[in-house]
Amino acid sequence: MVRKCVVLDAGAGQAIEQKCLLRFRYKNRERIVEPHDYGIHKGLIKLFGYQVGGSSSRKLPNWRWAEQDLISEVQMLDRTFPGGRPTKSGKHHKWDKLFIRVKPADKDQK
Repeated sequence: MVRKCVVLDAGAGQAIEQKCLLRFRYKNRERIVEPHDYGIHKGLIKLFGYQVGGSSSRKLPNWRWAEQDLISEVQMLDRTFPGGRPTKSGKHHKWDKLFIRVKPADKDQK
């Protein structure tokens, strides 16, 4: 399903709600991620996402954390993703406070 993303601002919450990819710089590397969770984790505001492009020291695609204070040049892309992905354990990370979590993928999408 191709859907336009409305770019009102480049907020993580908005990208999660609209299931739009985010491009940003993190520790001087470009990341392109499916943003899945956004909140406070271990006292820091963080984004948890599935990195699908950009630069990484690890094999991609892969799950990645990003501390809000280290993120810059945020851009919400005009590309969507299906929604939540299953995890190997079936469990989510424990958040101090979760602001928003992406909704699961529609059952009719693969």
